[in-house]
Amino acid sequence: MRQYATMCGWALARAHAKAGDAAGIAGYLGRGGQFEDALSSYAKAYADQVEQDYDAFRKAVRLGKLKVDTGGAESLGFLL
Repeated sequence: MRQYATMCGWALARAHAKAGDAAGIAGYLGRGGQFEDALSSYAKAYADQVEQDYDAFRKAVRLGKLKVDTGGAESLGFLL
């Protein structure tokens, strides 16, 4: 397993180290704002999910299902 993980890491690092040429990158990103639209949609969906997760976290704390240690910083209580 260690050898397999090492090879996967090597392949991933090598793939990330490849710098593409401007034409190749432009072809990948598309034309007419497709990349910007996709990035914007992803960011909005991600932000919505973070808000939902935080609401669930706060609810779990309020209901006593999750204990939170503020490290003595009682002033952080307003976050929960």
